[in-house]
Formats: sequence, structure tokens, C-alpha cells
Amino acid sequence: MRISSPERVLFPEPGITKREVAEYLIAVGEAFVAANGGRPVSLQRFSSGIEGEQFFSKNPPKGAPEYVRSVPVTYPSGRVHPQLVIDEPAAAVWAAQMNTVVFHPWASRADAPDLPDQLRIDLDPQPGTDVADAVVAAHALREVLREAGLEPFVKTSGNRGLHVFAPILAEHEFLDVRHAVIAAARELERRMPEQVTTAWWKEERGERIFVDFNQANRDRTIAGAYSPRPLAHAPVSTPLDWDELDGVDPRAFTIRTVPARLAERGDPWARMHDASGRLDALLGWWERDVAAGLGELPFPPDFPKMPGEPPRVQPSRAKKV
Repeated sequence: MRISSPERVLFPEPGITKREVAEYLIAVGEAFVAANGGRPVSLQRFSSGIEGEQFFSKNPPKGAPEYVRSVPVTYPSGRVHPQLVIDEPAAAVWAAQMNTVVFHPWASRADAPDLPDQLRIDLDPQPGTDVADAVVAAHALREVLREAGLEPFVKTSGNRGLHVFAPILAEHEFLDVRHAVIAAARELERRMPEQVTTAWWKEERGERIFVDFNQANRDRTIAGAYSPRPLAHAPVSTPLDWDELDGVDPRAFTIRTVPARLAERGDPWARMHDASGRLDALLGWWERDVAAGLGELPFPPDFPKMPGEPPRVQPSRAKKV
């Protein structure tokens, strides 16, 4: 594939060009496609580099090559629209030609877009916390998920946080998976209430790790494994073995360092979908919590009002009313 403007600088600080991004995707192509391929995906594009304007592409533009396909997906509004699918490394390189920096895959596959086959939990450090705090939370979350019969995998977010994924059988809709994530998050919060929180409103989180349950919703995506992130040092959201987690420095994983790491160590997520589990235990915990008076949590602001959802009013403003 011909890359137009190959010397265009996308990451000014290290001087990483569009050509280098394409070469990176070729180098990690097999692992990248294993993690993100065959799924609806959004492309986060930067036509003049990460310090310039950005926009998202969801459907293939006119003139896309034949190996770039789409699948109809239903958005929270009920609207159905075609969404890009990447099936091979060449499609990822084509996306780089389109100035893509970040790839955002759905938690479901293109052949069953309404049925997630991944449970995803975003551990988001709040002010006053850092990645070391997220590591402690991730180890505890691993135990929670294992007790629920799932096998978790971990990666850096590409920034300060961590992403914990667990492969699941594609037999539940997004709302059920959201409830399973909330159940796991609440159990984690019970075990370490001073370290983690499920509080949706920032003013209530304090100096804790936020367990972002809303990333489990339909059309909510997390940067894919091996995807670059639009930060100055060109970081990559990088899968790790659990025994690498203590003392991890996410800044060490970049477009320039990850290919050699992958070649040397292999892909820690290579066996992920050999370990798919069921949500029965987590959904049982959800029902237990509902019976105890713990119900639905707020949805993202762009979602329609959902059944059982509490008011979408910032607590400090609600008190004034």
C-alpha cells in the first residue's frame, strides 16, 4: 500500500511519522488483529498530528479497499449504521494511511454485534493516585473475577490506568454485561473501599481508583490492545503478563519499543479466547445486590434515559434543589 505524506509527523516530541505508525502496525500486525480484528471498530484520526484536530470514523469512506468491510450495528439511540471492521494487518495499515492513531474496537464481534464476548473493566486513577494504585486494584480485581469463574487479562491503557478484560461466551446482551461489570466493581469496592470507587460523579470519587463501569455499554469502547495513544511520547496500550504488573512503567511501552518486546516475549493475550467463561456468577451477584437495595447506576449523558436509572444530576446540585 502506498502511504501518502509518509514523513508527516504525527508525534512531534519523538518525531514519529505517519510512515513509522504504519511500520509499527505491520510489525505487531498478527497480535493486533488477534486482539482487535473481526470487531466493529472506530478510528480516531489526526490529519495534522496529535496536537491538531481529531475526529472519529465509524464507517468505511468512499474508495476504501475491498479488504476493509463494515457490519451494521445498533447504537444506543436505536439507529442502525455500518461500522468498520478490520480483518487483516493490511486494513490496519490502510487506517494508518487515513491518519489513524487510536483504534477503538467493540466488545462484540462483527458476526454477533449485539452479544459481547469480552467483559472489560477500566481502572482509572483519579487525582492523587497513580498507576501503582491501579496495579493494587487490578490484582484484587483479578481475584474477584476468578472467584466468579472468569479468567482475566490485563493491559496498560496507554496512559495512567489499566484495562482488565475477561473473555466470555457471546450469550448476553450489553445490558447484562454492564450489570456483570457493576457487580464485579461493587465487590471490589467492598473489599477495598479506601482504594477504589464506583462513584460516577467525580466530586464523590476522592483519591481512589475509579472502576469505570460505563465502558461496558453499547458503543462504548476502550483503546484496543497494541493501539497507539495520542500522547506526546507515543505510548501503546500494551498487554502484560500478570507477573509483570508490579512496578510497571506504562511510559516504557511505545510505538518504538513494543515491536521488539512482542518479538522477544510473545503476546500475553494469545490464548485469551481459549478461556471464555460465563457470567452466571456475576449476574447472581447483581441480583443479590439489587435485592439488597443496590440498583442501577447512571448511564453516560448521551444515552436515552434507562429503566431504573437514578437521576443524572450532580449530587452537589441535587442538594441545592
